[in-house]
Amino acid sequence: MSVTATVHRRRRPGLAAGVTLLALAVSGCSGLGRTAVGPVTYTTEREAVLQVNSPSVRGCHRIAPAGAHEVENGTLVDVILYRTRDCTGGRTTYVPTRFSDVTAPGSGPWRSYSFVH
Repeated sequence: MSVTATVHRRRRPGLAAGVTLLALAVSGCSGLGRTAVGPVTYTTEREAVLQVNSPSVRGCHRIAPAGAHEVENGTLVDVILYRTRDCTGGRTTYVPTRFSDVTAPGSGPWRSYSFVH
């Protein structure tokens, strides 16, 4: 048996292990920490302007207790605005990426939002 054949046999298991670890790392971390990349800016009923930079695309995000009457979606992901604090119920508003929306008079403030993903 030659020395070259021995070297190739040792590299194959190491190469296979390296490729497997890399694949696991990439697939395991891809879902963690995904953000909307960009700001969600909203104006509360008390005229305070708040900005959340690159929020997670997962879950429900609460807006300040006073609610918001204007929301600007500066992220790369579309947003759904809710009148409830837990992203449930009807009367939602869809705000595409790079757009904004203002509540209609008498409709009440938005109290939470989630991302379309």
